Amino acid sequence: MDVESVLKKLSEGGHVVAGSDEQMVIYGLSERAIKITSEINTGYKTSEERIRLFFELIGKELDGSFRLFPPFTTDCGMNITVGHNVFINSGCRFQDQGGITIGNDVLIGHNVIIATLNHDMDVSKRGDLIGSPVTIGDSVWIGSGSIILSGVTVGRGAVIGAGSVVTKDVPEKAVVVGVPAKQVRTVNE
Repeated sequence: MDVESVLKKLSEGGHVVAGSDEQMVIYGLSERAIKITSEINTGYKTSEERIRLFFELIGKELDGSFRLFPPFTTDCGMNITVGHNVFINSGCRFQDQGGITIGNDVLIGHNVIIATLNHDMDVSKRGDLIGSPVTIGDSVWIGSGSIILSGVTVGRGAVIGAGSVVTKDVPEKAVVVGVPAKQVRTVNE
């Protein structure tokens, strides 16, 4: 079982059975992510060093417009895609096995959690993993302390108010707040 096929399966809403070879692949990716994020989060690193380490973590190209303020943690790293001019503030936690795609010109506030996995509701299968990707559109602002749950798409130009829990798709230019997040207005351009 190879990494690409397991991540593709989870990105497509697939189910990984607890204790399976596929789950062992996920555990291996987690250990790799812990190693790299520990390096990101330990001691001072220049912006260029943080970009290099984040590139190593996700295995995809980044340009010089990317900014990351540590600490940052992720359970995987290999299923994150980042556009240009993205800023990730300190304390963010990504659970990306199911896939996280971040568009261009995105601001992610302090302590944001993006989760892409669920567990089976059947108690006998509770350790199984069920993936569902999160997509963040261009020009989105995610306020501090927000949580975005698996399967959510946040439309272009939307704003997620601080401390919100996003459980369903957010339309373009919508401003959502609360637990669960509800639309309260739209953004003017």
